[in-house]
Amino acid sequence: MSTQSISTASAGAFSVSGLMIVVASELAGAAFLREFLLAEDWRYVVALLAAFGVALVVMQSVPAIERRIENAFAAQRRAATIVAVLLVFAFPFALGGNTYALHLCVIAQLYAVLALALNFQLGSANIPNFATGASYGIGAYASALLALNFGVSFWLALPAAAIVATLSGFLLGLPSMRTRDSYLALVTIAFGVVVHQLLNNLEFTGGPNGLVGIPVPELFGHSFASPLVIFGVQLPSQANFYYLSAVLVAISILFAGRLHNSRVGLAWNALRADDLAARCQGINTTWYKVLAFAVDAFLAGFAGTIYAFYVGYISPDNFTFLVSVTIMTMVIAGGMDNILGVIVGAFLLTLLPEKLRAFSDYRILFFGVTVIAFLMIRPQGIFPQRLRRYGGH
Repeated sequence: MSTQSISTASAGAFSVSGLMIVVASELAGAAFLREFLLAEDWRYVVALLAAFGVALVVMQSVPAIERRIENAFAAQRRAATIVAVLLVFAFPFALGGNTYALHLCVIAQLYAVLALALNFQLGSANIPNFATGASYGIGAYASALLALNFGVSFWLALPAAAIVATLSGFLLGLPSMRTRDSYLALVTIAFGVVVHQLLNNLEFTGGPNGLVGIPVPELFGHSFASPLVIFGVQLPSQANFYYLSAVLVAISILFAGRLHNSRVGLAWNALRADDLAARCQGINTTWYKVLAFAVDAFLAGFAGTIYAFYVGYISPDNFTFLVSVTIMTMVIAGGMDNILGVIVGAFLLTLLPEKLRAFSDYRILFFGVTVIAFLMIRPQGIFPQRLRRYGGH
């Protein structure tokens, strides 16, 4: 057998094994998420968390395993994408009509979008921003007010609210450029507090009572308040928003990937490494920092709109400073500047408080202990930041 034949056979064998690794990894992740969502006994929840922790310990102790999985996904990107799309589509069927589990999936996906939005700043450019929750609220209120006061449909309110939130991002970013580090963080905290107080005191926002009766979206005559029938199987009404949120997550992932691999992403990474060196290289640091604020608010506006129309009622208490802190924790715990890590962190920290309700008043304590434990195992996050790759793979 010639050398070329041997190398071709080896490449084919690696391709098959790589595909198997991709499929097995994604199926395992989907199965774990399903079990975690449907788990009711706290002992089973703790066991699942322990299993997840053991998996992280193994990857941390044996880096070759993690590298093998990474190489498999890098070589089988198209197959990985197809399998992921099929799993996301089929996931509601696997939940057996559990409305609460579907509701958690919707909220987790919206938080994943918010975490991806913040990741552009905190992960890519190392800009602390505690106002993502405020942008989330601005998007929600802008779309709700358009729908309630002017009869604007959800599909028109969605981009309009994103534009309003983006403008707020510019308004926050421009004065923030006069500060750095901890002072910059304080400015974003102040902005979030101001927005919350305005929502709580202005008459047209409903004050502390919020906005009630936000209409349910419709698409081609189908109301999102009605059950969704696919292939003869009836899914709960939450499935409508599940698929809508999944589309937004997919767009955010594509958006994040394209930005990361663009000159903008490279400039943000240069800011993260050394602000002064970036300026010396001719990078307009002010513009790229303000752009990061705007992109964060843009995606947050979309997420806020879907949330407002999903729950049908919003109030200032939905968009407090704690929301921004939670989103920042998701990015840090998941892995900064790592799209998969940010999404995993968002799902984990969204579901954990719900699954620890059995501990009653101590659930926040156990929530904190769990996050600290994962960070002790993986100090740089569940899926740490990777070196930037140049070239085809």
